[in-house]
Amino acid sequence: MKRMILAVLSLGALLVPVQASATGSAAAPAAGCEAVTKPSVPGAKVLSTSAAPKPGGTVEYPPEWGVPPITNVPPFCEVKVELTHPGAGDQVLVRLWLPLTGWNGRFQATGGGGYSMHQGDGPLALAIKEGYAAAQTDGGVGFDMEDPSKWALDSKGRVNRELLKNFAYRSLHDLAVAGKAVTKTYYGKAPAYSYWNGCSTGGRQGMMNAQRYPNDYDGISAAAPAISMPSFVVADLWPQVVQNVEGVHPTGCVLDEFQRAATAHCDPADGLVDGIVREPGECRFDPSTLVGRQIECKGKTVTITKAEADVVRKIWAGPKSSSGAQLWPGYDPSTSLAFTAGTPFKLAVNWVKYFVKKDPAFDFSTVGYREFEQIFYQSKREYDRILGTDDPNLTAFRNSGGKVVTWHGTEDSVIHYGGTLDYRHQVVRRMGGATKVDKFYRVFLAPGAEHCGPAAGAAPFDQLKPVVDWVEKGKAPETIAAFTYTGASRDLCRYPLKSHYNGTGDPRQATSYTCR
Repeated sequence: MKRMILAVLSLGALLVPVQASATGSAAAPAAGCEAVTKPSVPGAKVLSTSAAPKPGGTVEYPPEWGVPPITNVPPFCEVKVELTHPGAGDQVLVRLWLPLTGWNGRFQATGGGGYSMHQGDGPLALAIKEGYAAAQTDGGVGFDMEDPSKWALDSKGRVNRELLKNFAYRSLHDLAVAGKAVTKTYYGKAPAYSYWNGCSTGGRQGMMNAQRYPNDYDGISAAAPAISMPSFVVADLWPQVVQNVEGVHPTGCVLDEFQRAATAHCDPADGLVDGIVREPGECRFDPSTLVGRQIECKGKTVTITKAEADVVRKIWAGPKSSSGAQLWPGYDPSTSLAFTAGTPFKLAVNWVKYFVKKDPAFDFSTVGYREFEQIFYQSKREYDRILGTDDPNLTAFRNSGGKVVTWHGTEDSVIHYGGTLDYRHQVVRRMGGATKVDKFYRVFLAPGAEHCGPAAGAAPFDQLKPVVDWVEKGKAPETIAAFTYTGASRDLCRYPLKSHYNGTGDPRQATSYTCR
């Protein structure tokens, strides 16, 4: 999970400078922090509102994240709104950072990761550096991205439906209502435009806003969205089930060798050998070709076995039902298995423990193929309606004038990009074809990029800018500028177009590629 959030946060540290004000000139507060009053939040009771000026400066991330600090954060007014939902027994915190000077007239709500509805101070700091009034909510579920044990079950061992409802959707609307109301009080006028910005859980939250609260935001950036969470989070445990049942656990070195070999085999298909498989779904590589290969691993020479190749083949194939039906897309051979096939993915294990089995002591290592299938279907049956976030009817959002942009890395080993494409296809079928859908909802695949960030392939360093330009300038994005950590540039193409090397020019520069 740390690898997931690091990608999100480190990308944010490279956002572009402050944009021009949405209202034509930078705005100043109408009054000081002390003038902020309680907002009205229908369906909730506001318990308290507090505000205090903050000096800005440098914002540090938790040391274990390994993300550089954000510097030159401007002074701001921090507002905290505590609320509860009658009968729910919850206590929710909505937090805003409001720049003391240079407000650009916009409101930006920031999303979460894993089981947390926010990602700490970092996204707020980045947003106010760009002049936004910025906000987040904890939904009453705390700030642990991997472990929901403090809120998932009530005192009787039942799933806490009220907090799950907050996590799924209710607190998202509270955030929009309270955040925009406080912004209006502080600056003396409502935001000219309101935006959502998130990846992973934040991407799912963005799509939930579009589906359930179509009037809350003018534009939504929903990257690598964790839609169909009851399905993919169980499917993430498929590699563990295969290894446990077959009694074979390849080392990380061996798993990496299978990925490297598959990438080397499929990379040349696009006419450019650059470590990126641009059509990972079409990559065909036989893992048995590595049987007998010797590799160096931590100072030792190891030989790849047939049993290891068979396990990798089953993992790549993905989970299937007892009747042979594909439950979820398999792993593309060029995608790293080190994360989900190594140490069990803690977020996924905890989902099964707390939400499916309702038993914190449940031992997932005992699960076989048949029980895995039962767990998969139970998860969908019990939670799709509340957390699936895959309603293809975006009519109300379209009619509100809203715009949504999604990008997704093709080497995402946590949330398979196939889920995003499946949802896009459902929307197209439901709403009259791709041409009509492209007028308000566009998807961009990032070949070779991982979960919420670059790898060999490039990812956007400012995923909100294309949305802002679409909403405010009517400029629908055909491409999105993307970069690798080493500085190579590449434009992501509007789906279903794909990036092709022109045959000449520097392959590290976006100008050497064409979408077609």
